[in-house]
Parts: sequence; C-alpha cells; structure tokens
Amino acid sequence: MKIVYMDNNATTRVAPEVTEAMEPFFRELWGNPSSMHYFGGQVARHVEDARAKVAELIGADPSEIIFTSCGTESNNTAIAGAAEIYGRQARIVTSRVEHQAVLGPCRKLGQTGFDVVELGVDSAGQPDLGELRKALQHAPCFVTTMWANNETGVIFPIEEIAGIVKSAGGVLHVDAVQAAGKLPVRVDEVPVDMLSLSGHKIHAPKGIGVLYVRRGTKFRPFMLGGHQEHGRRAGTENVPYIVGLGRACEMAREHLREGPGKLAALRDRLEKGLIAACPSGVLVNGDKGRRLPNTTNMSFRYIEGEAILYHLSDLGIAASSGSACTSGSLEVSHVLRAMGVPAEFAQGSIRFSLSRYTTGEDVDYVIAMMPAIVRRLRALSPFSPPEEQQI
Repeated sequence: MKIVYMDNNATTRVAPEVTEAMEPFFRELWGNPSSMHYFGGQVARHVEDARAKVAELIGADPSEIIFTSCGTESNNTAIAGAAEIYGRQARIVTSRVEHQAVLGPCRKLGQTGFDVVELGVDSAGQPDLGELRKALQHAPCFVTTMWANNETGVIFPIEEIAGIVKSAGGVLHVDAVQAAGKLPVRVDEVPVDMLSLSGHKIHAPKGIGVLYVRRGTKFRPFMLGGHQEHGRRAGTENVPYIVGLGRACEMAREHLREGPGKLAALRDRLEKGLIAACPSGVLVNGDKGRRLPNTTNMSFRYIEGEAILYHLSDLGIAASSGSACTSGSLEVSHVLRAMGVPAEFAQGSIRFSLSRYTTGEDVDYVIAMMPAIVRRLRALSPFSPPEEQQI
C-alpha cells in the first residue's frame, strides 16, 4: 500500500543523517558526560558541540541552551519557574489557542489562585494585541505564547508581541516548537526571554527538547537532583539524542537558507487541488497570509473529521484532525472554537502538514483520493444538502 505521511506537525521522521550521527553514542561513546575520567569527558565535548549547533539555529549563545526531554517539559519549566519566582502577585498571560502544554499548566495555576488571562483571537487566528496591552497594565506580568499554531499554522506577530511585553516590563516565554526549522527563529533579533523547542518536529528523535533562557533572566529549575546543565536541569544527559538534535538543527539551517518556497508551493498545490476537487462546503482555516509553509487546516462541512481520517488511513494517508494530543476526541478543536469557525465546519477539520520529504506525487495522490471520501461521508450525513453530496 502506498504510504503518504502528512502529519509532520505531530511528529517527523528521523532524518537518516541524524540517525548516522547518533549511532556511535550507542556503541562506542556511551560514557556519562558528567564523569571526571577521559571516557566520559570525550562524550561531554560532543554534548557541547550539539549545544553550539542548537544555539546557532536560533541566534543564541550556547550557554543559554538547556537540554530537556521535550517541548512539553520546556514549556512547563518556563511556566512553573515563573510562578515560583514571581508568586501569586504576578499575572500570567497566554492565549486561548495555545498548545495544551501551555494551557494546561497555566490553567492549573489559575485553579491555585494565580491571576491568569487568556487572550482572544480573531477569525484568522491572530491574537488580540489590544487585550495584551490591557493585560500588561498589571505588574509583574509573565507572558507565554506560541510563535506558530500547531493546528492552523498561523504565525503570531512575535516581534510586535515582544516589543509590547518588553515596553511594559514583562517577561516573555515563546513556544516555538512548530516554528523552529520552518521559518527563521532568531532570539538575537527578537527580545524573548525564554523559548521552547522540540527535536521530533525537526527530524530528530522523540524525547529531546530545548529551553532557551536569555542570560540575566530569572530562572528556577523544574528538574532537581543533580548538577547537569549547569544546575538548571537535573538528570543524566541523553547524549545520543542531544547529538541527533544538534545534527537536525544543522540541517534545518541549511534548509532555511533554501527558503520555504518549495514547501509552500506543495501546500498550495494540495489546498487548491482539494478545493477544486471538493468545491462545495470547504473552508481553509486561519490566516492565509501569515502561516507556516507546510501547514493547511481545511474544514469539510457536515462531516466528522475523524471519519475522514479513518478513510484516509485505509488508503495509506496520514493526516490529523488537530493537534496530536487531542486527536481521537470528538470535541471541536479549542483553536477553531476560539476563532469562531462555525460548528458544521469545525467538526470536519483536517490538518495536512508536509515536510521536506513530501513529494508532488504524494500531494496528487491525496487530491485524487479525497473527493470520493467526502462524497461518501456527506451522503451519510443527515445535515448535508443534496447539492453538497454531488461532488
């Protein structure tokens, strides 16, 4: 069966070059980098080399890079640390369309007495900066928001957000898990205080992430019990995965130099092809001008997104009905709900997310298979009018 993988915002394949870079650290160089002897010390040098490669991708100093287990840990570390440092007199500001790795810890803080503000978004999925300015009238303020949305691909105006937060004296953490490697993410150009990355979104393995902490930013470690990462994150370093992440960041820089044009062209070809093949009752969700080059979120009226996914899977096509952490739920995406997408569309949303391994043949296969699926499911829907069943 032909396999077409278009769920790269959930996870990416590990690049062969990354696997090759990791392999020696399972066989020959398996020492503990914290050990004092040469066998461990030679491994430590490779950890620091990987740290430098990660820093280079985002324009940071290597000393500002902390290795974690994933983007979720990085987000939780930033948020929990801010809560510990600033206490309940601080206001926590986020948005309604964040990943659950941000919304979850923020809402838990709200339940324990913290003042938590969730900013609204417009119909294009862009945050309300007027609400942000109003929220920042309280001091101290800790703002945690995303660089790009995992479901719609909408890119937030982080440069403007950072300027607003800094002018008000606030602290800014950015979840850049979906943005890194797909568009330039530069902390030497945008004054963010903390920033989260995840390896498995950029063709490194699952189980490795990064938290960038700008020098001088107040910080409290989330993981305790050892001196690793200069006392900022306890636990024996996951050396093979750290090395793999370094190689993945190196490759991401190379692909960014080529520009996002090829990927965006494939995305647009897919999007236009599906609209032409299923002309009735199709909606593209989110800001079409400011979104990730690999992502399109499309809604098919009067159909359950999960039903579409099952039929696509039977044909070897992998996509998503939203974020991987909420797929399988019949609830409407909290992102689309915040954007005000009508329920008859929001229930039938599908996210296609491409990678540098996606081909034109993959795109054409999806376009060819989709009309029959939509037609079959609309024929079964009690709400679908006859004209929308005849595509």
